[in-house]
Amino acid sequence: MAQQLADRRDQDFVIWEQFDNAKLLENEHYQGFDKKTCEMIITEGRKIALKEVLPTIREGDLEGVQLDSGVVTTPQSFKRAFELLRDNDWGNLSVPKEMGGQGAPHFVGTTVDEYLLSNWPLIAYLTTGIGTAGMIHKYGTEEQRKKYVPKLVTSQWAGTMLLTEPQAGSDLGAIESSAKRNADGTFSLTGNKIFITAGEHDLAENIIHPVLARIEGAPAGTKGISIFIVPKYLVKDDGTIGARNDIWCTGVEHKHGIRASATCSMTMGAKGECRGYLLGKENQGLPIMFNMMNGARMHTALQALAYGSASYLLAVNYARERIQSRELGQPATAPPVAIIHHPDVRRNLLWMKSYVCGLRSFFQFTNLCSEKAKLAATEEERQLNSDLFELLTPIVKSYTANRSYEVCVQAMQVYGGAGYTQDYLVEQFVRDCKIVSIYEGTCGIQAADLLGRKLPMNKGRAFMALLNEMTKTVNQAKEMDALKELAAKAEKQVAKLGETAMTVGMNAMDPKKFKTAFAHSLPLLDVIGDTLMTWMLLWRAVTAAKKLGLNANKKDVAFYNGQITTARFFIKTVVPASIGKMMGIQSMSTAAMDMESDAFASL
Repeated sequence: MAQQLADRRDQDFVIWEQFDNAKLLENEHYQGFDKKTCEMIITEGRKIALKEVLPTIREGDLEGVQLDSGVVTTPQSFKRAFELLRDNDWGNLSVPKEMGGQGAPHFVGTTVDEYLLSNWPLIAYLTTGIGTAGMIHKYGTEEQRKKYVPKLVTSQWAGTMLLTEPQAGSDLGAIESSAKRNADGTFSLTGNKIFITAGEHDLAENIIHPVLARIEGAPAGTKGISIFIVPKYLVKDDGTIGARNDIWCTGVEHKHGIRASATCSMTMGAKGECRGYLLGKENQGLPIMFNMMNGARMHTALQALAYGSASYLLAVNYARERIQSRELGQPATAPPVAIIHHPDVRRNLLWMKSYVCGLRSFFQFTNLCSEKAKLAATEEERQLNSDLFELLTPIVKSYTANRSYEVCVQAMQVYGGAGYTQDYLVEQFVRDCKIVSIYEGTCGIQAADLLGRKLPMNKGRAFMALLNEMTKTVNQAKEMDALKELAAKAEKQVAKLGETAMTVGMNAMDPKKFKTAFAHSLPLLDVIGDTLMTWMLLWRAVTAAKKLGLNANKKDVAFYNGQITTARFFIKTVVPASIGKMMGIQSMSTAAMDMESDAFASL
């Protein structure tokens, strides 16, 4: 049977062989979870994704969402799948037990989500409340935790995040939503928000909105922003639903992709009766909100990987079935063959495979750093992994978004003209994937965060540790005859990256050159991502070579050889271009800043 959505064999390789997550299960935090249990959960998650979620992807896209008198209706095909996922707790698989979740290891939850997120709009309705619950659990009062968290975690209630306003996109300091104190300790909110995912829909009994707003008299800018819990329906003291709150959906966006996701415009206080409850302390809205942002960016990266993974497998399966033209070098009388035998198609498939495999490993490595930041044996190891997670988050979000989108585009290319039609799902994945480079912070914002905050934190310790980890894998590969040449090329790439990052970093600290440095921040993020791909693919090759040396099962030999071949392809054909990009960055061209604004196009 052909693999669909995600390659289960490759997933198992990453979590059990490359990263040896069985050791993580020895931690008492995951008592009750062993390898067999984890594999059973992933198997069941894959089954429900293929049987219940996959059929709803195209139907949801074609039907979209409908807004009528402030009520958003979701696609009819979503109803059954949503109820099955909700009633069987697939939305809270990795949510900590103390919050009411199942407490499964994060690598299990993310492996399952790589299947489920192929229909991101559906899963967003199911899981957006988890981030809301996390904020309330950490910063809320005991009363707020009891009132909201349990029903958010079970997806009986949904959640959102109301940040963006028409005049304030990424510049949150410019928000104008206001909160007026009431005598009973609550607040009356007024304002308008846009681009609110799942801001209104018919799949949950209630929707709990965390809202950024400024209390009257608070300081200007980001320092004066607070965060409030604003329920769609007010919640009584006994936890039951009460009166309708004065927060309404006034419009839904008609989008390039993710059309089954309700992207809403919301207005608060149109009748002067929008009730909100302060979450945490006054003027601490942004720190509270940013506490959930890393998780949101990781989730977005996984969404991108899910689209790229599914598109790649669609292309492979199509290439195996599509008969077109005789094989190159055969006589004119030769019969046509499946296009997987044609050289350019093979090159394209291997290009896609190298990124999908590298990105899957990169994501799970970043995820593992997050786990070790909490569970490692020593404070030193926990801090190091915390620093690595902070460093890698903007990279995994931006790089995975862009490369996965490119994989989707190249998958469509394998289909030729057929792929451009709605007859094939790959067309939708191209559209759906584009959003991931835009929301939760554009790639440019991720790059600015990387250069301005993450690379220099703790005097660059995390970045140096990352280079050291890469070097360890290179040194292992040097000891293997089959990998020596690849190791030498990877070693040069790592060294060149260190030089490039140093050049950009030094310019970023120069008052006369820092704008030029930031003009190169996204190219820098990309070459760091390229080097991470080399590291992950070489790590895979080292792992595979060891398995081959242990007389691997016959059915696994092709798989392990494929890991080595994939690393060889990427390092020999993609890395030289990345080295060239590093040379371009190191030149620190000032052209982008020198260009007169009027010269970009005639007025």
